Amino acid sequence: MKIAVNTRLLLKNRLEGIGRVTYEIIRRLVEQHPEDEFIFCFDRPYDEEFIFGKNVTPLVISPPSRHPFLWYLWFEQSLPRALKKHQPDVFYSPDGYASLNLKCPTVMVTHDLAHVHYPNEIPFLVRKYYDYYVPKYLKKSDQVISVSHATKEDILTQYHLSSEKTSVVHNGNRDGFSKIKKEQRKATQAKYSQGCQYFFYLGAVHPRKNLERLITGFNLFKKTSGSDIKLLIGGRLAWQTDTVKKTFEQSVHKSDIKFLGFIPEEDLSFLMGSALAMVYVSLFEGFGLPILEAMYAEVPVITSNVSAMPEVAGEAALLVDPVSVDELALAMQKIYEDKSLRIDLIEKGKIQREKFNWDQSAEKTYAILKKVVSKK
Repeated sequence: MKIAVNTRLLLKNRLEGIGRVTYEIIRRLVEQHPEDEFIFCFDRPYDEEFIFGKNVTPLVISPPSRHPFLWYLWFEQSLPRALKKHQPDVFYSPDGYASLNLKCPTVMVTHDLAHVHYPNEIPFLVRKYYDYYVPKYLKKSDQVISVSHATKEDILTQYHLSSEKTSVVHNGNRDGFSKIKKEQRKATQAKYSQGCQYFFYLGAVHPRKNLERLITGFNLFKKTSGSDIKLLIGGRLAWQTDTVKKTFEQSVHKSDIKFLGFIPEEDLSFLMGSALAMVYVSLFEGFGLPILEAMYAEVPVITSNVSAMPEVAGEAALLVDPVSVDELALAMQKIYEDKSLRIDLIEKGKIQREKFNWDQSAEKTYAILKKVVSKK
């Protein structure tokens, strides 16, 4: 097969969320199928580390597409024009976009429908673009991959796709997360949390991630417990962060909360593995990779009881209503006080994490690509 791939989000030292999913899946596809040809479609100069084999032909297609107008130019004009001479058998787009003008079959990955459920938390032009194009992308695609059963059901409900056209391929866990040794934990705590234990959040900072309630719940926990525990927030500031900043500035325990920004790969596993617990109480997720990463780091998890998060967490986390700061504070209190609970969640996490594997996900993805091409 000749497989064209949307690789816009393969960015050196900036692999986040969907970019990480793209990396993990297509690296395996290239390595496991040297008989196939892969055409990687970048929207800016690429790093050689993303050219995973001799069977990869990289293309840099202008313009760099990080704005709705540029998305349109890239997907509807530049991409079809660039791929016309290569004649791929299938186009695989792992970032939730597609091309209406591309002539070959398309397999598109949908990570979530946040724009449907939280429209006011998405910039105006971005929301308008999604509202107009996402239904068209889904209809145009020969097969749609969702990263969870929760997302698949959401797609079927919102856009009335046939169940046969939509497949579930779960995310997996990136390399590097494992149990941290005691000495490493102490060194990490000394570096980041004044030698104290800490709760850890990992992800972008924007309204849907519910950081203002996380901070409020943490304040309530501190008031109740009187502990010296810190809250470390790892992830870049995205959009509409004023409420988070205001909540932080007004926090009674402001000195115990630290925003780390984007965390380099070499530090991330130590920060996750040294936490008392990972707290991920987003309002809505299509999957929730940090939940899985915490399980591999053998760290207890507190997460939300909505959308895909219970599907990922199983019985290996404390599930809370993400809009209830009281429930969140109580969950933190339970983790802090009950060592046996922490051990139980970690042991259940070792079992739950085995359900999610990048190798299996890559195999399922390849089977879907092959099926679409065979139908052609």
